[in-house]
Amino acid sequence: MPFYEALSRSESVFPIITKHEQGAAFMADGYARATSRLGVCCATTGPGSTNLLTGIACAHADSVPLLVITAQVSTSVFGKGAAQESTCYGIDIVDMFKQVTKLSVMLHSPEQADRVFRAAIRAAMTGRPGPVHVNIPVDYMSSLVPHHIIAPQNYRVLHRSFDREAVKETARLLIEAKCPAILVGNGVNISKANEQIRALAEKLSIPVATSPKAKGALPENHPLSLGIFGFAGNISADKLFLSGEIDVLLAVGTSLGELPTSNWDARIKPTRALIQIDVDSHEIGKNYPVDIGIIGNADTVLTELNYQLDRDLKRSPSPSASNARRTEQLKEESEPNEEMPSQKIPDGMISTSLLMREMRKTMPPDALLFVDIGSCMPWALHAFRVLRPRTFFVNLAFGSMGHAVAACIGAKFGRQDVPVYALAGDAAFAMSGMEVHTAVENKLPVVWIVINNQGHGMIRLGEKIQFQNKFSYSKFSKKLDIAGMAFAMGADSVSVSSPNELMDALARSMDITRPLVIEVMSYIEEVSPMARRFKALNDMFNMEEKHAS
Repeated sequence: MPFYEALSRSESVFPIITKHEQGAAFMADGYARATSRLGVCCATTGPGSTNLLTGIACAHADSVPLLVITAQVSTSVFGKGAAQESTCYGIDIVDMFKQVTKLSVMLHSPEQADRVFRAAIRAAMTGRPGPVHVNIPVDYMSSLVPHHIIAPQNYRVLHRSFDREAVKETARLLIEAKCPAILVGNGVNISKANEQIRALAEKLSIPVATSPKAKGALPENHPLSLGIFGFAGNISADKLFLSGEIDVLLAVGTSLGELPTSNWDARIKPTRALIQIDVDSHEIGKNYPVDIGIIGNADTVLTELNYQLDRDLKRSPSPSASNARRTEQLKEESEPNEEMPSQKIPDGMISTSLLMREMRKTMPPDALLFVDIGSCMPWALHAFRVLRPRTFFVNLAFGSMGHAVAACIGAKFGRQDVPVYALAGDAAFAMSGMEVHTAVENKLPVVWIVINNQGHGMIRLGEKIQFQNKFSYSKFSKKLDIAGMAFAMGADSVSVSSPNELMDALARSMDITRPLVIEVMSYIEEVSPMARRFKALNDMFNMEEKHAS
């Protein structure tokens, strides 16, 4: 209460009251992803703090900068069993948050407040971004502290260093390469190095694929874009990256984990050199041995690499024409097969592939789309073309359902200049859907497109394909009325079950002044592009050994 009493006197900071603390964390996360600025959320001691944990873990896994402020009981009652105490004498919230933040501390005196918050924000915004946590005992919240503000540039460090010799060697290898390729991770989006990647690719006509999380880092309508490689990826990217023909591979801002490497496929290892650029030294060489590792901010390193290429190209010719022809041929051969095979969809339901096409036709290129975890996710990754960098968001590293449903609200607070959409399934909506009421209270024109297939579609597919229908726990016995739930919370809503209704609803979404929920009736048995994920799960489950025995 003292914290909110102070906020009531502020003219520049106002609180957004969410329906659940996890929603607060997701909204702060969405704000930070959409704006590249620091997101802030807070919660009370005890259960309020623990309710934040999943949201903070998502931000930590995806390198999203957050400042998390939690309350604590008075220092005078530490260890005495005060209601909701979460100190080191019991359920230690500071210790819990250490596992999912870059820094988690308790404020030990009011006089330290300025120093502690500077240290926390510096940690959140420096190097590989991430969440930080400060826990404040309630008796300190009413204390007067010195007003000592320092400009950010005077205490935050910018990453401008890199290995110049490694950059020179990288430039030489790329120029000499017969079949080079670039694999872009989300670190390029985080560092806003999209223009540098585009310039580098165009300079040498190098084909570019992205990790699923970095989808659109190079617009997917660019001539050199192969789309996603890895989970739910594109055929053209597969053809090149699994061909064994790449001699020099430049991986930027990706750890080369399971999803961006098609389950750590050995065939992506180039024949001559793997070059990995990352701001985090722990990511370099973690999953594949590298020939050149460059530690640094992607934008800084790529800027210098482009300068070096300009210098070197004056002396050495580049095989850029043959690279461009190879990329064009790959795309021409693959495009007829990119569409998923048509599937029989019952009357009164809409295929997800049709939904993806209509969404892309309707939504403007600069609209932000937050995609939730579930069967809608592989569809969006595979079939929704992203035309502008940093407009597509999915929390793939930790993979929490309900994230997009709330994160889109935080994004709209930060980016009121562009349309904001969320794509989710009915199961994900059930986890965070009450946050629609937060958007209603704040008059935010956000659009939720909710695929209602009466259950957990991704799980249903696994039951059917991996376990041959031996069991089924994925379907709801009673269908959720998504449109009715939204209406009850004060949002505009519509339920669509035909292509014409869908097109009308999407057209309506372009001119709204209030929150809008579009419920799309769909078929839970529709097969989504999940083959790679099932292969990875089979390996983890030791399915072949189990069946053999």
